[in-house]
Amino acid sequence: MQNQGVSKSSFITNFRYKRYTVYVIITLLLLLIPFVQINDNQILLLSFDKKVLHLFGIEYSTQEFYVMPFMLIILFVGIFLITVMGGRLWCGWSCPQTIFRVIYRDLIQTKILKIRKKIADKQQPLNLDSGAKKLKFLLSLIMFSIVALIVSANLLFYFVPPYDFFSAFSDPSEHGILFGFWIVIAALIVGEVCFIAEKFCIYMCPYARVQSVLFDNNTLMSIYDTKRGGLVYNPSGLPIGIAPKKQNKANECTDCNHCVKVCPTHIDIRKGVQLECIHCLECVDACSNIMSKFNRPSLVSWSSPNAMAENNKPKLIRAKTIAYIVILVIIFAGLIIAGSNRKSMLLNITRTAELYSVRSSGAVDNAYKFVVQNTDDKEHRFAFEVQGELADKFEIIAPDHLGEKDFLISGKGEKIMVILLRAKENISKDTSSDYKQNITINAFALDDKERINIQKDTFFMYPSDENYDKKMEALMRK
Repeated sequence: MQNQGVSKSSFITNFRYKRYTVYVIITLLLLLIPFVQINDNQILLLSFDKKVLHLFGIEYSTQEFYVMPFMLIILFVGIFLITVMGGRLWCGWSCPQTIFRVIYRDLIQTKILKIRKKIADKQQPLNLDSGAKKLKFLLSLIMFSIVALIVSANLLFYFVPPYDFFSAFSDPSEHGILFGFWIVIAALIVGEVCFIAEKFCIYMCPYARVQSVLFDNNTLMSIYDTKRGGLVYNPSGLPIGIAPKKQNKANECTDCNHCVKVCPTHIDIRKGVQLECIHCLECVDACSNIMSKFNRPSLVSWSSPNAMAENNKPKLIRAKTIAYIVILVIIFAGLIIAGSNRKSMLLNITRTAELYSVRSSGAVDNAYKFVVQNTDDKEHRFAFEVQGELADKFEIIAPDHLGEKDFLISGKGEKIMVILLRAKENISKDTSSDYKQNITINAFALDDKERINIQKDTFFMYPSDENYDKKMEALMRK
């Protein structure tokens, strides 16, 4: 029965063009993000060379990588939330593999070079029966290789700042590893997109296996309406072999197979929910174009099993999705709190292998390696002090800096130095064994001590009375 007063175009879904719009937005964002800076820092950068992480314009050093677990948890919980709500929505609407296949197969091979007949028939095997077609195929590989080089460079921009990448071209011989990664990544993209194609989605992508665990009857997916269209496959998954209309004239499926021909993963959506379906909704568009001629909506829709059975709207907000949203909010809050409590300086103290040394004056020295990082944007002059009751019994000496008591470190700079901590007298409490005294070192900026300071616990080794006497005797003999 036809709907009166409803235009045919109102039944055409056009998910393909909506998807293309999302592709363009995602592509532009990924291309532009590395070039956008906040406080001279990128929005997102993980530099192994400089050992820093830029996140929303804030720079974190290797000692502040506590933010990484927050980011990974947000990533995985976000994927779980998207999958529970929209199924493989990521695969069909955001995955780079899908976007690259559209660029290579639909744009380059079909629209530009005309090697394939039309976008709506993805089941048609590539026919290279003539020299001209083989030449066009080679040209398609060259064209996509250029795209792959751009994509590979863009990926590296999230690990190497763009200005560093481009400056490397002035002396390629000094940046062989960087250019090696660039070429290898581009070659992998070409091989995967042009030759492995959708087999990656079907056989290699781990996300396809995860989705089956996360799906429920309220998850959005591409669903064929068997009540309206009629059965094409029996419950065991085998084809019935009789067209739906021949089974019953009331069945609306015309068995045109347009939904099958357009599927990039080569499945028949009428068979039911399948692992290979990437929710690109091409089948929905194909069926809507055919059924619109009868003033009827598509037999394949983007819905959920429960919504289809109840003839209702999909229930996206439910206990499971609320739980994921709550977890994401908590993790985001934790990330904000952790980021807001970051220090304006970092200090790492490592004792050297030598336990101690005794001076002729009777003083005892312990040597330490200090690594001081100024995480502030401005330069500061730093100094150290021993805190606690024993503070007046120690003297801090920096032999590498000719007796300087403080040190200038530029903004975002780092200084590594050997520090001697000298005890003016031996206070060992044991005559037979060396004594370990726990102490606290306070590092601070002289011009902003209240805001920029950090404390680190370490220990000071005193010789036993016996060892102390032996070393003093040895010094006297010299």
